[in-house]
Amino acid sequence: MQSETQVSRFAQPAGQVIPDSKKRLWTGRIFSVLAVLFLVFDSVGHLTMPAPVVEAFVRLGYPVTLGLWIGILGLACTVLYAIPRTAILGAILLTGYLGGATAANVRVSDPLFETLFPVIFGVVIWAGILLRDDVLRTLVPLRN
Repeated sequence: MQSETQVSRFAQPAGQVIPDSKKRLWTGRIFSVLAVLFLVFDSVGHLTMPAPVVEAFVRLGYPVTLGLWIGILGLACTVLYAIPRTAILGAILLTGYLGGATAANVRVSDPLFETLFPVIFGVVIWAGILLRDDVLRTLVPLRN
């Protein structure tokens, strides 16, 4: 049988949420802003295709012509993530986007850090939302 504190944690009236602490909220905002800045930088790199990006495309075995479409896709997902109303949808789409990056790195046997960087970055994206969105925290309850 569940204790009363466990039951009451999930039995809140609809629309009522537990207020955020300011530290948690600002930490989540900082994570999210850093993620957006990096993702915009990454997308602009795909759109402008400087030499290091072209070299990475060749090394990974992707046609350079896909750079434009990957840049547009990354930018669109980032915009969805940056808008509070669509942030969770953006995070879901970015998870898929970063999963593709991880798969590409695994396929060519990249070094461990390069392979895991998209995974680590995905954790930062989700941590940003989890720390600033109390409704999501009620859906994904993590214990203190």
